[in-house]
Amino acid sequence: MKPCSCDTFVALPPATVDNRIIFGKNSDRPCDEVQEVVYFPAAVHDNLREHLKCTYIEIDQVPETYAVVLSRPAWLWGAEMGANEHGVCIGNEAVWGREEVCDEEALLGMDLVRLGLERADTAEKALNVIVDLLEKYGQGGNCSEGRMVFSYHNSFLIADRNEAWILETAGKYWAAEKVQEGVRNISNQLSITTKIDREHADMRNYAKQKCWWDGKKEFDFAATYSYLDTANMMISPGRYCEGYTLLNKHKGNITFETMMEILRDKPSGINMEGAFLTTASMVSILPQDSSLPCIHFFTGTPDPERSVFKPFIFVPNISQLLDTSSPTFELEDPIKKKPHFKSKPDRRHPLYQKHQQALGAVDNNEEKARTMLDNMKKLEKELFKEMESVLQNKHLDVDKIGQHVSTFSFNSILDQTSTISHRNHCS
Repeated sequence: MKPCSCDTFVALPPATVDNRIIFGKNSDRPCDEVQEVVYFPAAVHDNLREHLKCTYIEIDQVPETYAVVLSRPAWLWGAEMGANEHGVCIGNEAVWGREEVCDEEALLGMDLVRLGLERADTAEKALNVIVDLLEKYGQGGNCSEGRMVFSYHNSFLIADRNEAWILETAGKYWAAEKVQEGVRNISNQLSITTKIDREHADMRNYAKQKCWWDGKKEFDFAATYSYLDTANMMISPGRYCEGYTLLNKHKGNITFETMMEILRDKPSGINMEGAFLTTASMVSILPQDSSLPCIHFFTGTPDPERSVFKPFIFVPNISQLLDTSSPTFELEDPIKKKPHFKSKPDRRHPLYQKHQQALGAVDNNEEKARTMLDNMKKLEKELFKEMESVLQNKHLDVDKIGQHVSTFSFNSILDQTSTISHRNHCS
């Protein structure tokens, strides 16, 4: 049985409050994998003869790339989820179907997430970037840092201030669905059925050649390229259906805090536990009013129920996020050597270490655990109040944000976590 991982959500007006688009994702990965949150500034690339090294392969560089903030497994180049300075957000999912997964190293779906963010200033342009790269370089390679081979095709949820796109792939073939209102989610299955707004030019012909579609009945992408009974997709048990139910439960009143509640939901399986668990989470507020900033919240630590969502806003002169940046090993990194993954270095960043210390101190004491979580939630509420004030008052103190929010509010987070951990160790 293949591991299941990840859920990505989007809610658009009129399903949301205050005319905002809300994006959210849980990244479910191997339980011992560290996920870092990193910032890369915009850049101009003069020497286009130099190739860009992604996780496994090199590709052509482009003249200009946009500033991005990424939540990513610390061993690779790409990202599980992230946002760029233009308010584009992308998350990806592992999907499998009738088309075999290629064993050869190519672009990972996580590489495609980062490339879409670096190269596109709208959701649809990001879709164009991803499908063009998919056609040119293909997708493939081990998506796990270790001996376990974990390879898959990818689906993507791409959002901006105005709309969202679902992009689902099977090898080089793909279908895309435009979302302009309401709610939509993706999980570890193909979910685009007969509403196809864009597609690979040869997608239907290839399906006919493989005898997956007779060319007569209405074309259903998920039914054709996977083994799904799409008629029962919305009522069958599983995280896709659970996520859809949770979104619709709050439809009309969805806020960024609602999205966080969904990501923290354990009974549904959205907040995953076990050998594969929720290693990091992201929620973004994308106001349709372009005079307002987009606000992106990241945990940078496992289990959103026991983590604080910390805000990030793109402003000038952003400091690097040192407290969520993992150690680098340069040419000694096992991912840069062949064969890969002969060793596994300690990639824990400062926030991850503090998080482990705090949780380790209270794991066997319910009262202490409750106190710690209460303090974390109070701190989080203060951050939420501050961010809501920015959106309601339409006032952004760039100097304050540059020192406080863009640096991920980590001084207060780390101090709080350290204090809690120290207090509990000493009790």
